[in-house]
Amino acid sequence: MAWDTARTRRLILDAAVGEFAAHGPEAARMDRIAAAAGVNKERIYSYFGNKRQMFAIVLTTELERLAEAVPLDEKAASDLGEYAGQVFDYHRAHPHFVRLLHWEGLHLADEGPVAAEAERTAHYAEKIAALARAQESGHLDPRPAPRELLYSVIVLAGWWFATPQLRRMLMPDLDRDPDGQRAALVRLVRRLSDPAN
Repeated sequence: MAWDTARTRRLILDAAVGEFAAHGPEAARMDRIAAAAGVNKERIYSYFGNKRQMFAIVLTTELERLAEAVPLDEKAASDLGEYAGQVFDYHRAHPHFVRLLHWEGLHLADEGPVAAEAERTAHYAEKIAALARAQESGHLDPRPAPRELLYSVIVLAGWWFATPQLRRMLMPDLDRDPDGQRAALVRLVRRLSDPAN
């Protein structure tokens, strides 16, 4: 019987996402990934390299999924609040993503460039350019720097999931109301970016 390499790689990658989100790049274990994927641990090394390389692939893959699911072009930038809401929706459906970014920041960011840093920087530059075009066309407040707007949206959309304890303490009425959280986020980002303000 032929070995289904693509399926095996997908199973390993899915198992690795869960393992790294739960334990981070230092405490994650390749044997647990192998067991969850139903493969021999050696197959992981042959497909993905060592644990650090595997974490980089996991994070890069998850970033690509987010970028594909919630693109930011000039049209999307013209309603930055709704774009933030779509990012919030993505995080709600994929809560592991914010955890992976936090693990990267905790364990790898001080060591120098992180996984695919040049490509990620270029991707963010495209988003910043889309925000600048939306500002020039009058859809967004021209006063904040586009990079500051982008950073604000990323932080505001993800922090609901990164620190649920703060959400519970600061907004107990919204703690178990994801639709209310999303509406609050959309309103806030629209206020931050409204050219009429």
